[in-house]
Amino acid sequence: MRTIISFAALFLSVILLQLSTGGVGPLDAISGLTLNFSTEQIGLLGSSHFLGFFIGCWWAPRLMGSVGHSRAFAVCTALGAMGLLGHTLTENPYVWAILRIASGTCVAGCYTVIEAWLNAKVTNESRGRVMGSYRIADLGASLCAQLIIAVLPPASYVSYNLLAILCCASLLPLTLTRASQPKTPDAPRLRPRLAWQNSPLAVAGVIVAALSSASFRMVGPVYGQEVGLAVDQIAFFLASFVLGGALAQYPLGWLADKYDRRWVLIWLSAAAVLSCGITMLASGTGTVGVMLTAGFFGLTTFPIFSVSSAHANDFATTEQRVELAAALMFWYALGAIASPYISSTLIQQFGPGALFAFVALGHAFLIVFGLARMRSRPTPDERTNYVYAPRTSFTIGRLLKGSREKH
Repeated sequence: MRTIISFAALFLSVILLQLSTGGVGPLDAISGLTLNFSTEQIGLLGSSHFLGFFIGCWWAPRLMGSVGHSRAFAVCTALGAMGLLGHTLTENPYVWAILRIASGTCVAGCYTVIEAWLNAKVTNESRGRVMGSYRIADLGASLCAQLIIAVLPPASYVSYNLLAILCCASLLPLTLTRASQPKTPDAPRLRPRLAWQNSPLAVAGVIVAALSSASFRMVGPVYGQEVGLAVDQIAFFLASFVLGGALAQYPLGWLADKYDRRWVLIWLSAAAVLSCGITMLASGTGTVGVMLTAGFFGLTTFPIFSVSSAHANDFATTEQRVELAAALMFWYALGAIASPYISSTLIQQFGPGALFAFVALGHAFLIVFGLARMRSRPTPDERTNYVYAPRTSFTIGRLLKGSREKH
């Protein structure tokens, strides 16, 4: 019973954290438009978030080792709350960018603690149920976080205070649980070359996944306004992307387990190029058309990270899996730092369609690179199970390690 209560507390903390930190990205973009920030400055806010995310991924395991799980979670939550409340003190976009670094650090740090706690409490018998619940909590809260901006007025003291309250509330379930804190694990070594040595295609895949997801979620509101969507419609536009990605996990997992994962990545990227083209063409077809194309875009781009991660693990030993997951997250974070700023600059120069042209170009590269890699080595005889891989922390590999048994 204590284990069940402990999991429930962790999942509630995940939900509250995701509602807070997942909502600040689109709210910042819409607030920036209201305050006449340039498109380039709005992209800088998104890139700053992922810079903080990268810092948090590296720093949080070491902080947790120094002060323990609960105190590390409290420190990261405090950073997130300060980052949110600081938005109400100034309308300077560059100050907001610094504050978004704090928010990004909060996200990575809190997820590091939660996943380390889950990994310590989960057993082989409960792993499937726990991971399924964790996936539902994370994706469900992410979906709601996009919708929450429909009722939050942009550039408002009230809006940022409500998000800060949710961020602080995420402290309560984890700190009030009666379950004892687990032993603090050692921080995984960060070896980016390990991912490249195992699978260059997987590295390219996670970078393209970052290019797609980070650009859309951080700069998508700018595109939505440019094509005539209202604020509440932009919320549903972003939520359609997350919903499409969530719906794609099971069928894409089945395909990735049945067929050569390189072909799955290639056909996913081909579908992503198609979805980018359709999205640009559908920008003038009305709200329903824009929403449907956003869902199709999420369906084709969201699973690429998990398929790439599964492909990389096919060439890894059991002992390498934790460090491999950290290495893949490193490459994802680099792509996520760069892509919002690049895509926003392109929109400012060439118009809203440049966002999807930029993403389509990245997927076209992945198609060519994937075909080239297929000539380099054969598919391994034994492959790991496909696992939905959340893009949350450098320590996620420990939680997923037991699910990646070869078949």
